[in-house]
Amino acid sequence: MATEKAAIVREQYAVTGMTCASCARSVETGLCRVPGVRSASVNLANNSVQVEYAPSEASPEDLKKALQGIGYDLIIEEKGGAAAEEYQERRHDALRRRVMGALLLAVPLVLLGMFFMDVPGVNYLMWALATPLVFWFGRSFFINAWKQARHGAATMDTLVALSTGIAYAFSVFNTLNPAFWQSRGLEAHVYFEAAGVVIAFVLLGKWLEERAKAQTSSSIKKLMGLQPQTVMRLLPDGQTEEIPTATIVVGDLLLVRPGEKVPVDGVVHSGRSHVDESMLSGEPIPVAKGPGDRLWAGTVVQHSPLQLRAEQVGADTLLAQIIRTVEEAQGSKAPVQRTVDRVAAVFVPIVILIALASLAAWWLWGGNDGLVRGLLAMVTVLVIACPCALGLATPTAIMVGIGKGAEKGILIKNAESLELAHRIQVLALDKTGTLTAGKPTVEAILWADGLPTGPWADVFYSLERQTQHPLAEAIAAHLESEAMPVPITEVEQLPGLGVRAHFRNERILAGNRSLLAAEGLTLPATFAQAAERWESEAKTVVFFAYAGHVLAAAAIADPVQTSAAPAIRQLRDLGIDVWLLTGDNAQSAQVVAQTLGIEHVRAGLMPADKEAFVREQQARGKVVAMVGDGINDSQALARADVSIAMGRGTDIAMDVAHITLMSSDLRKIPEAIRLSRQTVRTLRQNLFWAFVYNVVGIPIAAGVLYPTYGFMLNPMFAGAAMALSSVSVVTNSLRLKWAS
Repeated sequence: MATEKAAIVREQYAVTGMTCASCARSVETGLCRVPGVRSASVNLANNSVQVEYAPSEASPEDLKKALQGIGYDLIIEEKGGAAAEEYQERRHDALRRRVMGALLLAVPLVLLGMFFMDVPGVNYLMWALATPLVFWFGRSFFINAWKQARHGAATMDTLVALSTGIAYAFSVFNTLNPAFWQSRGLEAHVYFEAAGVVIAFVLLGKWLEERAKAQTSSSIKKLMGLQPQTVMRLLPDGQTEEIPTATIVVGDLLLVRPGEKVPVDGVVHSGRSHVDESMLSGEPIPVAKGPGDRLWAGTVVQHSPLQLRAEQVGADTLLAQIIRTVEEAQGSKAPVQRTVDRVAAVFVPIVILIALASLAAWWLWGGNDGLVRGLLAMVTVLVIACPCALGLATPTAIMVGIGKGAEKGILIKNAESLELAHRIQVLALDKTGTLTAGKPTVEAILWADGLPTGPWADVFYSLERQTQHPLAEAIAAHLESEAMPVPITEVEQLPGLGVRAHFRNERILAGNRSLLAAEGLTLPATFAQAAERWESEAKTVVFFAYAGHVLAAAAIADPVQTSAAPAIRQLRDLGIDVWLLTGDNAQSAQVVAQTLGIEHVRAGLMPADKEAFVREQQARGKVVAMVGDGINDSQALARADVSIAMGRGTDIAMDVAHITLMSSDLRKIPEAIRLSRQTVRTLRQNLFWAFVYNVVGIPIAAGVLYPTYGFMLNPMFAGAAMALSSVSVVTNSLRLKWAS
């Protein structure tokens, strides 16, 4: 199973030729038919597809060939992003020219159809104007419809081609054979202006839609723009040379001057300055940097130059990982999209059936001019029905929401995580490193009476050096100046308890009260009293024991983050139950909880106990979010409906968490939840209007209002409504950018 999983790759490609949700469905179906493809997910908002496939069975060339066979194309070349952007620019320019040309012909066509219908020969003039408008400026609709028809598929292009083609053909017949209708006492109407204006409106709508869609990906463009194109490299002789950022290799020594962006991830080699990291973390205060400190690509050096030793370059930089994460998240599908996809799969065939039914009904029961009205109703139904709005409703909202989160230092793993976050009812927080600053310091160490501390400090120091836990690191740092490392063996990490090892064939321990109890050790009164006093002051106590005797106790303080109290208050205002889960003692945990206004506390928990709490809440029907560092809380994070990791540099748990906060600011948590709620609200608005538009528009186009009100919808207005439906959905999604 592991081998099979390892053999599957996931790639994102740009797709050309898509115009609506039915196209997206056709692309997904076409790719899934390729042997070796496990799944394909199209994002209509950015014209891309995420494909999971086995490279041993399928290649990108196979995927490209499969799509070309059904009328689309895949950009698989290297620098595909640049190629896709270049293609989109050419497409926008071509579309703009087609719109301008179509409108230049449509305006006189409408004027002739409205005010000069009785002028002799006007039908031939309208025919002359409509022909290039329909078959030159609108040629893509007919070409794409034919490609789809050859493969048994139908899309928006099919509807436009059928409606305008029928209106045009009917008008040509009436122009050449007016006597056919006049002999039956009817007037030979022509609908050249309807066919032409529909083409013009649809093209205008697509152009406006493409312009609006381009804005939904602006966050990715901003992230990509954070990395400079060139950088100064320091040569061994002290000279500098300007090189492209893409040519930097690990180990290069680079010069970053004030006001310049850091090109790659690395370590400060020399110099001191302040660096603006707000583009990544969302925190506006510049961070002081000196030799040995980390620098991230995309951050900006402030007042003094820095020499940087490159450590991660290209796709390995944190900025590249963030861009990749955001791109994948924007390309993912929300659960509600599955329903939309099922509707889109049958939408066009159903619309064609409704259009034919309208024609038949009018022909049978519409009286003398029933056939004419039936044709008009059929054309109008085909024009007004458009799956574009449905196809764009979800992905545009998701793209804007995830992009806005990235700009604020909130990385959302996928659309499902973004959609689920709005339903959070219970939010559990770890204490150390989450509510606290994560930089604990030793306040005091109490040694057993009469104990020669020197040798035992060496042992205590050597034991705590063996673990990466923040409390152990604090003790090791405190003892470093007075202790020397000594050899210890059989080191064993005990999650939630501490660490155990052997020294001179005797067992040594460092950990909490639970560890002492598990090992059967009795806590002397002196240590018990000191521990109680420290815990009442919200300090964490770590005990050190050798050969069954407690030799020392360390009091460790980790200040509560300044952002914690306002974050908790905002979460409670959102109606979310906040819990504090910690492996620390109950007294210390209660002090922290009371300080922050957290009502629910569970202390002395092992990692498995935190997971059990999440399962317990889920069993009660609650949607649970867990906030932690992604390491000690991994079990609970994995179990939670929504896992949120607090990010600090390379420690961000992008692979584990549903949501990763690039800074330690806890106020980002309620901000992420509000963003989720705003996005889901927008998504639902989009879907509501997209469905209502079709549910209301199609019957009106079919003529249901005519028997009662004598109203028949003109195909020209139907075309305008269809075009505006897609534009309105994208525009509504863009409102998220300015939502607070």
